[in-house]
Amino acid sequence: MAESAINLAKDYLAPLLVQEAKLLVGIHNKVESIQSELEFIQSFLKDADLKAEKGDTSSVTQTWVKNVRETAYHIEDVIDEYLFHFAKYPQTQRRVYRIPLKIFQCVANLKPRHVITSKIQDINDELKALRERGERFGFNNLEQGGLSNDARQPRCDLWNDPREASLFIADDELVGIEGPKDKLIKLLVNGPSNLMVISVVGIGGLGKTTLVKKVYENEQVTLPFHCSAWITVSQSYKMEEILRKMIKDFYKARKGIPPREIDTMERTMLIQELRQFLLELRYVVVFDDVWDMSFWRIVQLALPDKNKGSRIVITTRDESVVPSDKQSPFYHVYKLSHLSLEKAQELFCKKVFQCEGRICPRELNESSNSIIKRCGGLPLAIVTIGGLLSTKQKVESEWIKFLDSLTSELESNPQLQDITKILSLSYIDLPYNLKACFLYFGMFPEDYFINSAKLIRLWIAEGFVKEMSGKTLEDIAQDYLNQLIHRCLVQVARIDFNGRTRSCRVHDMLHGFILTKSKELSFHWVSIQNCLRVERIARRLSIQTNVNTPLQSITSSQTRSILILGLDEVPNSFLMTCFSNFKLMKVMDFEGAPIDCIPKEMGSLFHLRYLSLRKTKVQMLPKSIGKLLNLETLDLKRSLVSELPAEISGLLKLRYLAAYNYNGDTKYNIDSRCGIKIPNGIRHLESLQKLYDIEATSATLITELGSLSQLRKLSISKLKKENGMDLCTAIQKMSHLRSLEIKATSEEEVLNLQSLPSPPLLLQTLGLYGRLEKLPEWIPKLKSILRIDLSWSKLMEDPLKVLQALPNLMSFSLHDGYGGEQLHIEGRSFQKLKELRFLNFGGLNRLIIDEGALPLLERLQIGECPQLKEVPSGIHHLKSLKKLEFSEMPTEFVLSLQPDEGPDFGKVKHIPSVTFWYRTQGENYTSYTLGNSALLKRLRS
Repeated sequence: MAESAINLAKDYLAPLLVQEAKLLVGIHNKVESIQSELEFIQSFLKDADLKAEKGDTSSVTQTWVKNVRETAYHIEDVIDEYLFHFAKYPQTQRRVYRIPLKIFQCVANLKPRHVITSKIQDINDELKALRERGERFGFNNLEQGGLSNDARQPRCDLWNDPREASLFIADDELVGIEGPKDKLIKLLVNGPSNLMVISVVGIGGLGKTTLVKKVYENEQVTLPFHCSAWITVSQSYKMEEILRKMIKDFYKARKGIPPREIDTMERTMLIQELRQFLLELRYVVVFDDVWDMSFWRIVQLALPDKNKGSRIVITTRDESVVPSDKQSPFYHVYKLSHLSLEKAQELFCKKVFQCEGRICPRELNESSNSIIKRCGGLPLAIVTIGGLLSTKQKVESEWIKFLDSLTSELESNPQLQDITKILSLSYIDLPYNLKACFLYFGMFPEDYFINSAKLIRLWIAEGFVKEMSGKTLEDIAQDYLNQLIHRCLVQVARIDFNGRTRSCRVHDMLHGFILTKSKELSFHWVSIQNCLRVERIARRLSIQTNVNTPLQSITSSQTRSILILGLDEVPNSFLMTCFSNFKLMKVMDFEGAPIDCIPKEMGSLFHLRYLSLRKTKVQMLPKSIGKLLNLETLDLKRSLVSELPAEISGLLKLRYLAAYNYNGDTKYNIDSRCGIKIPNGIRHLESLQKLYDIEATSATLITELGSLSQLRKLSISKLKKENGMDLCTAIQKMSHLRSLEIKATSEEEVLNLQSLPSPPLLLQTLGLYGRLEKLPEWIPKLKSILRIDLSWSKLMEDPLKVLQALPNLMSFSLHDGYGGEQLHIEGRSFQKLKELRFLNFGGLNRLIIDEGALPLLERLQIGECPQLKEVPSGIHHLKSLKKLEFSEMPTEFVLSLQPDEGPDFGKVKHIPSVTFWYRTQGENYTSYTLGNSALLKRLRS
């Protein structure tokens, strides 16, 4: 409901009372009073939420919640307006010389202080009135232990809970269950005599309960165990009742009668009773629908491990509440997959076309597939939507109309309530800060892959991330994302070599659910599907492709965030409106927008925290950027900005500064990615966490880098040999540095980096681009290093002998880095390496891989090695290899690997993916798989 808005308002006021106390002279007590009222109302909202879950959607309650939300936003507006006015005065004070400073400050602040005092008093009055109305409506203060009578009842007894129905689904109604069922049965029946815990994890509606129930009832599982128990846990459980239910089920399975006294036993006695009963028995127990992290910590005390081959099965939506498979070889986490498209179509036809022999009519194929795609392989969605469509006319126009209105149907159609209710259980279980982060996915289109680092910066700019001692906001936000992933609310789209999430998305059904909750964050889409006449205030606008609404009409001064996604045109008048009218704007994301200039009025956006001009045609930033005193993120990647104005040094809150332009039309060289010129004075930007990619324009600039002690990532280019020692001195002071990239002025320029006696201990990624001739002596000291990229190093000695001992190295790339004829990867070396690249080796004619080397290698890439005539010796030892890639290799080499006619085919046929790449233009390539006829034709032509 309005919980997110209230909490954001509270979080906004808390630091203000501390940091801006001098600004709030005379109104400090009133602001404290607002906080106190918000805490009361926050508790009332929780009670209102519980009533809503019970089906109470009365207009009175909805109106009260709406007023609460609007008041919360009003609080933020009033404070921001005041700070905006106050921010102007230091600029004015510089031009006032003869008026005593205190008198001037008094006069200058008099009007805005009077205005804010009046507005804050109005807010206080409104909050008190809201609290009184809430009390009259029967909302109770849950913080004080109160609970309305309706809310005391179980959460789900007023609706048909599909979790209960999933226990009784007939076998002939199931699709896609055989594979997962067989895997789980093998885990339960086979394996060691140790107690094993198997956790089945997946989003709500995926069929976890159905699957495990079919496994639990299978004869292969029931026969080997002496006793069994099925326990439904859910969100509101009592541990004593769980323990009693286990005892009764176990006794029943043994045809015994449980002791009468268990109904009065306390927890400790119940645990002892269970342990004693199970001492010599092989048991299996299922805990269905676990939500609480403390559940396993308690229940494991009651279930002894006496090497009898006992098994515990847990189903959950949240991977973090079950024992991790990293803790023990006897803990297994089975992540249940969504149905494949083929299986989804089969299930859909079973539900919709029973009277048509379960065959979809040809004229409905296209619309059926579109609906199935929206269901995203989620069985609950397919079954529920299929059941509804089976009652409708099977006419294409009707189905298309249904598909276009699916989001509103999910919100209003009682026949689809199973979907929204099941999904809402996961949403309700979230803490408020994660609710806001989760709902923010609604700002992006359906099926949109979101860069995780960008998402994290947006959350921070929006104020969703709460500070914690000893952790950066970025680290905290990463924890938030991990929690949403573990709860199966966010899907990982791409990971890097280290298993870190690089991009993510939400399931289409969850995206639709989020849109029904859009009022929570007051966001609104502008698109052809959702034509907008801005009749209501939208604090967050997502302007998406095929806009059918004149952007000039969007003039709401209350808008705080604008995201532009895939527009063909952005009128200059709208751009001017953004920078001149939206005085309270905090987030402006113009990534990929067709704009080429930024007006000087941008300096009026005092509250702006996030500005992205990535992939735009903007060439220059106005000097007024120096007025954006709250700016935290400035993203200029792949824009045309080549130099920053001197005023940038005044942005003391800047945490992220990234800028470069990439030219992929030419063959890869040291200038393919051009950095940005930055003026002296960068030493003032002490909050910087990421600085990427700047040019080493002067010795002064390099020296100033030493003041940036908070840097986590640094990329610097155009480094001259004579400035190498100064850069080493600066790096020595960056104790938090995780990633470092250094590029020389040319491929022949020497990188003088030997004088770094103790490199940053936390360094994980290192890229050196330029002539080294000899590896710096500090590289073997990098015990935390995960990735090393070396280009144009011209090393005189085999670098593998030095690097093979690095204990945590997972990715290594060597481009034109060694002039020798042979590379030898010795046994027991590179024990954690997953990715290895050897590119552009003019003289290399032999690559040897010993047995025992590279045991975890998953990807090997070899390119432009004209003298290499045979596949690396020992490649058959690489049992973990999944991808083998060759680029621009000699015809003779490639032909030797082809099926049927290649003498070396046997060496690579066990590798799942073998690919050959050929350059078309610049850094654009065409790929061919092993045995591809087009490849053979190319080679022979």
